[in-house]
Amino acid sequence: MKFEKTKEVLNQLVADLSQMSMVIHQTHWYMRGPGFLTLHPMMDDFMDDVNDQLDEISERLITLDGSPYSTLHEMAEQTKIPDEVGRWDRTMEECLATLVDGYRYLADLYQKGIEVSGEEGDDPTQDIFIEFKTATEKRIWMIQAHLGKAPEIDA
Repeated sequence: MKFEKTKEVLNQLVADLSQMSMVIHQTHWYMRGPGFLTLHPMMDDFMDDVNDQLDEISERLITLDGSPYSTLHEMAEQTKIPDEVGRWDRTMEECLATLVDGYRYLADLYQKGIEVSGEEGDDPTQDIFIEFKTATEKRIWMIQAHLGKAPEIDA
């Protein structure tokens, strides 16, 4: 079989992007405080981007004769992005820091995908990984800037 390691990364992304979508939803639903009017609609954009990535990653996996995870049980079992019950006592900064952690994990996973797909000679998938890593790093920068911090992409 071709591109086995690439398919493993793609399927890991299916689980993790699904979980990241839920983490963003939770932030969207549970945020309160200064910045709400700006950040609440921004979460819609974040969710749209993550869901678009999820769809493209899943379709690429199918194109390579893979089978994406497709149940909540599989997603919960396979994701490496932690979850926690939504709480009203979390500050806006804590919610955004949780998003940054998730995005950093995804950026690292996209980097792994770039390397693995390069080793296996899957240029089209590598292009997807590069595009999505770039978009993910931009999200990190935007959130960190809102928090008054440097992006620390190279940390």
